[in-house]
Amino acid sequence: MNVFDRIVHWIEIMNEYIGRIVGWLMLGLVLLVTGDVVSRYLFNTGWVAIQETEWWLFSIIFLMGAGYTYLHEGHVRVDIVYSRLSKKGQDYVDLGCAFIFLFPLCLLVIMTSNRFVAASWEVREFSPDPGGLPAYYILKAFIPLGFGLLAIQGMAKVYKIVKRLREDQYPPEKGDRA
Repeated sequence: MNVFDRIVHWIEIMNEYIGRIVGWLMLGLVLLVTGDVVSRYLFNTGWVAIQETEWWLFSIIFLMGAGYTYLHEGHVRVDIVYSRLSKKGQDYVDLGCAFIFLFPLCLLVIMTSNRFVAASWEVREFSPDPGGLPAYYILKAFIPLGFGLLAIQGMAKVYKIVKRLREDQYPPEKGDRA
């Protein structure tokens, strides 16, 4: 196993581990929302901090789970054409989409969010609502972090695709002679 294979393996293990943690956060979010809804509709009470905690959890789940989702190919894709392509054709599409959409989007979000996050840290931003949560700057730091994880998972996938293409690791297609 060469150094690049080890790096890709480490990236995939990291995103797998983060994805499992995010799965547990999802359970926590479901329980929290359920409790919030029950308390609001049965007892006519509610707390701003609980609602903001729901937003925090959802944001963290979305941002930190993106790399995991990409690792397991759970992202949104239009399969009308893609599903009819050979594995090699799908790899070419995945490669093109990574360079046309994934990497530019990740780079754009990371670059534009850095000033936004830094400004939030500088003033130690907190909730403007009475009873809201402190330390919004911590939540905002998840923006470049989440897109960074997505970008490195994209790099790992691109490496694996390029390696497969170079080594021609594809089964023969239907109708091909061996």
